[in-house]
Amino acid sequence: MRGSVLVLTLLAGAAMLPAPLLAADGPERHFTAEDMFRLEGATDPQISPDGSRIAYVRMSGDIMTDAYRPAIWLVDVKSGEQQPLASGAASPRWSPDGKRLAYVAKGESGAQIFVRWMDGGETVAITGLPQSPGSLAWSPDGRQIAYVMHVPGEGLKLGGAPAKPEGANWAKPLEIIDRVTYRFDGGGYAEAGYDQLFVTSAEGGAPRQLTFDEYDVGGPLAWAPDGKAILFAGNRNPEWQRQAVESEIYSLDLASGAIAALTSRKGPDFAPAVSPDGKKLAWLGYDDTHRSNENFELYVMDRAGGTPRSLTADFDRSINGLDWAGPATIAVSYDDMGETRVALVGLDGKRRVVADHLTAGAHFDRPYTGGDFSIAKTGAVAFTSGTTQRPADLWVTSGKGARKLTDLNATWMAGKAMAPVRKLPVTAPDGRAIDAWLVTPPGAQPGQKFPLILEIHGGPHAAYGPSFATDMQLYAAHGYAVLYTNPRGSTSYGEGFAALIDRNYPGPDYDDLIASVDAAIADGVADPDNLFVTGGSGGGVLTAWIVGKTDRFKAAAAQKPVINWTSESLTADLANYAPYYWFDKLPWQDPQEYWRRSPLSLVGNVKTPTLVVVGEQDFRTPVSESEQYYAALQLQGVPTAFVKVPDASHGGIASRPSQAAAKAAAILAWFDKYRTDKPKP
Repeated sequence: MRGSVLVLTLLAGAAMLPAPLLAADGPERHFTAEDMFRLEGATDPQISPDGSRIAYVRMSGDIMTDAYRPAIWLVDVKSGEQQPLASGAASPRWSPDGKRLAYVAKGESGAQIFVRWMDGGETVAITGLPQSPGSLAWSPDGRQIAYVMHVPGEGLKLGGAPAKPEGANWAKPLEIIDRVTYRFDGGGYAEAGYDQLFVTSAEGGAPRQLTFDEYDVGGPLAWAPDGKAILFAGNRNPEWQRQAVESEIYSLDLASGAIAALTSRKGPDFAPAVSPDGKKLAWLGYDDTHRSNENFELYVMDRAGGTPRSLTADFDRSINGLDWAGPATIAVSYDDMGETRVALVGLDGKRRVVADHLTAGAHFDRPYTGGDFSIAKTGAVAFTSGTTQRPADLWVTSGKGARKLTDLNATWMAGKAMAPVRKLPVTAPDGRAIDAWLVTPPGAQPGQKFPLILEIHGGPHAAYGPSFATDMQLYAAHGYAVLYTNPRGSTSYGEGFAALIDRNYPGPDYDDLIASVDAAIADGVADPDNLFVTGGSGGGVLTAWIVGKTDRFKAAAAQKPVINWTSESLTADLANYAPYYWFDKLPWQDPQEYWRRSPLSLVGNVKTPTLVVVGEQDFRTPVSESEQYYAALQLQGVPTAFVKVPDASHGGIASRPSQAAAKAAAILAWFDKYRTDKPKP
């Protein structure tokens, strides 16, 4: 039997990394596992109403807790002077007059809402809540703060155990589940109860609960300018449990508690925002046609009622976020060809880009599109932006060029030689242009060839871009070139491009990926005899699909893949999604279609040594998917190993720096086993 049994539980950190390409002497110049703890990034910038100050969340690696910890910092826009405000804090939100800042931080009894008086620096916890609050929103007069909090309830009860004698040591009681979605990736099994809407005085005191029924309230929240109503998103349809994407915008009248729906259609409506003059309501949404991907459009209507109209119907990009920039202008963010931008949209639909190349300041492992922004009453925009060499910093623009306000990693990265990243032209077999980026080891010389790792993004409706990524840097520092792409199905290229894999995934995206590899070989960087492939989630699906269709790759690492669409659709945390948006029928109604698109159907073809990687608490592509593939590869006699990341969810598989480094190390060690040009020890 050719298969090898090797089960790794990633408890080791930096020690697992193979030796990088070392300088002859002196400090290590390449990016290393230890550097994971040195990273800092800017997120959630909140500019004050007058545009003079920006509060932002600074994410910093903490080697003692093996985590990225948040802290709120304040930046003076004119001078650039920084000062720390609160450690272990997040979600900063300015009061309407800019004199106070609310945020969430850990208090004596869990996460609480704090308010800081900016002139004097006094800070106080204004709540003593039993659960963590979220979606903070100041009232227009600054007297109250609305928030969302989970309120526990009683679940279904079926019988009961006999009475327990005092002092007896009995087994835990039964857990009874009756919800369609009963667990959430990253959140575990759902606690009985619902997310409800509250308000509390901005000066402290007992909060007031505003909603009580058996429906969840969804943020972000928006106050009416007169302070008499709060708007939120939710699904209050009796069939909400089986409607994966349905939601409407609701208005709650604070005096009576009455709730009225402001939208009504099939599809999601969310992120309500009221214009400064109170006359208009803006929000995001789309008409649900059960495609696997749709563009979110920017809608607006009179708040008093009327016909909604889309301001971006003719703009073939999906809107990610919005904020009013005046009574007739809305600032929006969107992804465009692998980059995130901010634009101002008028009520006539005309657009003007005001900020470019936003990037995320957390989740450093892979170069996904993203980034945050906010806009002041003056029109100044605060946003996060980085490069392929640096995580996101804080920037500001007033429409005449952008100015960088922080340089969070400048000192320690000045001593590092980071791997360069460049665009690689790719043409698919059908003539479509495919965006791709090539990462080469630091110090690579013209004409030098390297073993190539094809790294595939998840989603599959997502996008990579020219952003910093630790996985790419670690792979390149070890002597590999890395290729990452946006094959068809990726977002940021329009609905038509994303829809090319609707009901056909995995499918023709395979051809785009192979064409990208061929382009890297033709470029002269990739060694055609040393090709490797990996990817996570949707990229894990495509990794398993690729090795079932070709033997070109020396080794593979399928991370948190879907292997069997029937089992995944019935065991994932979103069981009400895949059968309706990835397929036309339920698994038992069309089992052959589910099987046709399952990588497990191709396992009989696999000869490539394949590593299988998954988080122990993955509820999106459950551990059972990876276990199926590992067992099938073993039965096929294919060299394989199973890496399980302890306590890690699907979305959090790389959230702990030691585990992110160790996972990359395991993949590199696996690939090294099958290289024909063995690296020097």
